[in-house]
Amino acid sequence: MDSLEKQLICPICLEMFTKPVVILPCQHNLCRKCANDIFQASNPYLPTRGGSTVGSGGRFRCPSCRHEVVLDRHGVYGLQRNLLVENIIDMYKQETISTSSKVEPEQKPGVLMCEVHEDEKINIYCVTCSAPTCSLCKVFGAHQHCEVAPLNTVYDSQKLEMSESVAMLVGNNDRIQAIITLLEESCRTVEENGRRQKSHVCESFDHLYALLEERKGELTLKISSEQQEKLDYIKGLQRRYTEHLDKSAKLVETGIQTMEEPEMAVFLQTAKPLLQKISESRNTSHLEKLERGYENMDHFTANFQPERRAILKIDFIKEEDEAEDDEEDDDDDDDDDDKVDGQARSQSQASGGINPTPVQQKPILSSDSTPPVPRTFAQTPPPSPAQTLNTNPTSSPAQTTNTSPGHNAPLTSPTPGPAQTTNTNTAQNTPLATPAPSSAHNPPSTTTTEASSNPAGAGSSQSTDEGLPRHVFSFSWLNTPK
Repeated sequence: MDSLEKQLICPICLEMFTKPVVILPCQHNLCRKCANDIFQASNPYLPTRGGSTVGSGGRFRCPSCRHEVVLDRHGVYGLQRNLLVENIIDMYKQETISTSSKVEPEQKPGVLMCEVHEDEKINIYCVTCSAPTCSLCKVFGAHQHCEVAPLNTVYDSQKLEMSESVAMLVGNNDRIQAIITLLEESCRTVEENGRRQKSHVCESFDHLYALLEERKGELTLKISSEQQEKLDYIKGLQRRYTEHLDKSAKLVETGIQTMEEPEMAVFLQTAKPLLQKISESRNTSHLEKLERGYENMDHFTANFQPERRAILKIDFIKEEDEAEDDEEDDDDDDDDDDKVDGQARSQSQASGGINPTPVQQKPILSSDSTPPVPRTFAQTPPPSPAQTLNTNPTSSPAQTTNTSPGHNAPLTSPTPGPAQTTNTNTAQNTPLATPAPSSAHNPPSTTTTEASSNPAGAGSSQSTDEGLPRHVFSFSWLNTPK
């Protein structure tokens, strides 16, 4: 009868099945009320009405074998009733009532006796040694200096502790199961992300298939390698959590069997090590947890630039590469600006002051003629109209007056002076720069050699003369007698 009673115990409420009894697809039985409680705990977001779950479908796991039970739109009310178990329960209850009505001497369970004092029952518990013992051991034996307590008191406290530990372990197992579910979802997400990223890479490489075929294999290999690495890591975590869950489930079954032990001494012998194992099983700090975003594989977005020269350097986009590209673009822009500025300066110099002034042709000298001596004019005061005779534009390249340094020609004397005499030989043999017409405030040129050796200045003065009116001065009236 005891073995039959154990078969009629619900694994959720740990009591005899309460009608109606439903049978799961895995052939395990549950009270419908207990099945509904598990279903609501596994699906907290489904709407409820009147204490029962409504809506379409749902799922939960069998508490005995962890098999996943998928429900239809009727919920737990769609599960079949196990009428056979219900009939057995009725028959067992009737048999129990009829048996209890008969007056029979109660069979006392086996009592443990003290190993030292064979005639003494074990009736106390040594707190110091954590072992049940007898009264004589406390008075005369090895436990006379130890702290003892009544056996039933220690039994009640440790049984309460065992019950609470088992309940907490059940809750911890639910959390572990939730983590395993998340890991399974992470596996699916990683696989989906891997497939999606490989599809994107393959689509992009199809447009440049001739040049990118070899590189495509390398990039897809990188994605597959990291995908496999992540899957191996997540599956390893899943395997460790599953092993921990199996151990915890076995401890739950062992704890339940221990709590069903009617003999207190036997219970106390196995309770403490079992409690220690349960405490160790509740600690999941040694189990690693999956980091947030670990399944993300968006960093495999490839950089497909249209330039053919960059095809062999295509790699997955990274923040460091983007920063380096921006710096290279800035350097290229600066180099282009420097080139443009240099070209502009070259063009301005070629069209402006750098253009040489056309050199006036020198007259050919005979072999016996004396080479001309270059004349150097000292700095003179502001030039007067008497310093220049420009009567014929087609005359010699440079017609200048031979003015003595620091001496101005008299304008009132009728006699021609040195300022009025034109040095024809010097003008024919030595090209002298003709000063441009200017006001009295412009400084005169200092030397003839400086004017001829500075083509830039000649060019600039020539360009200035073209925009100004030409004035011709005649001094012939000075030679006319009064």
